[in-house]
Amino acid sequence: MATLEEQIKSIEEEIQRTPYNKATQHHIGKLKAKVARLKDEQETRRLKSGGGGPSYAVKKSGNATVGLVGFPSVGKSTLLNAITDATSAVAAYDFTTLDVIPGLLEHRGAKIQVLDMPGLIRGASKGRGRGKEVLSVARGCDLILLMIDVFETHVDVLEEELRLAGIRLNERPADVTLTKANRGGLRVNPTVKLTKLDEDLVADICREWGYLNGTIVVRQDITEDQLIDVLAGNRVYVQAFVVVNKIDLVSQDYVKGLQSKLPRWKLVPISAEKGVGIAKLKDEMYETLQFMRVFLKPQGKEADLADPLIVKANSDVGMVCDAIHRDWRKRFRYANVWGPSAQFPGQKVGLDHPLKDSDILTVVLRKG
Repeated sequence: MATLEEQIKSIEEEIQRTPYNKATQHHIGKLKAKVARLKDEQETRRLKSGGGGPSYAVKKSGNATVGLVGFPSVGKSTLLNAITDATSAVAAYDFTTLDVIPGLLEHRGAKIQVLDMPGLIRGASKGRGRGKEVLSVARGCDLILLMIDVFETHVDVLEEELRLAGIRLNERPADVTLTKANRGGLRVNPTVKLTKLDEDLVADICREWGYLNGTIVVRQDITEDQLIDVLAGNRVYVQAFVVVNKIDLVSQDYVKGLQSKLPRWKLVPISAEKGVGIAKLKDEMYETLQFMRVFLKPQGKEADLADPLIVKANSDVGMVCDAIHRDWRKRFRYANVWGPSAQFPGQKVGLDHPLKDSDILTVVLRKG
């Protein structure tokens, strides 16, 4: 019987051989679903057998984690040293960074952990150049900076390696709900018109992943790849933008031309070595991470308006408790809120109350 690797290779070759058109779409969609399921099984087996090889264990710290992802020698280490307290080895040859080097950037009250990772190369997702370990660290980031230099602008290669590792950049999970049943077959209920795949193909792709009975509610016009991502259940969705380094070596017109070459991406041009564009980059990181400020007011005292707590946008009271102390959620009695999220000053709220930027919060705890 063919091994998993042989099965995957055979199906991928068939997909490449088959021209994509209306008549073959159903067949290719089923093949894509099958190959994704086999790859998922292959990765599960690799992890169970302890075949992960050496890994990079990085302890997360700060309010958010940002990963520097790029080819070898694009200046990631120089940038890390320019924006954080880290000292990462810098040399003008490939693969200087052999470990993940963390640094801490403090900006506008936020503490942002920045990770300098070994350079990615084509084939990283298959393990070339310790790529699997680098990509596993990237999966845990809140923001990825795709770093290129002005002469090596293949962002598509970096994006593809991240995609193959289950990382989706600047995307959101598709709005699909799967409910399993014991019998009755599979029903597909789209709430919008499906133009990219029909209901039969949705059902067939779901069957390939073991959904034989139940209901699939599709609330957006999805592609087969988006549906497979939902079924796999292990994709991560991360914000990203492109940092273009070494702009001191070219003209301003050349830099402007890069934007038309990469129209899908937000570009932040810098020179890490000369310190050009660093302030703008820090602001862009802060804005993209969508932080908000919460001012804490101890019971019976004035609020501390000089030193806000920085949390992610859309945090609720429970998340703020978690950020302050691991015991606070367990000991929580109630909270009072003043500010944009309160219906009236001092509103009494529970753990699930969503907060807004500049809220003032008092948390009342049970005696510990």
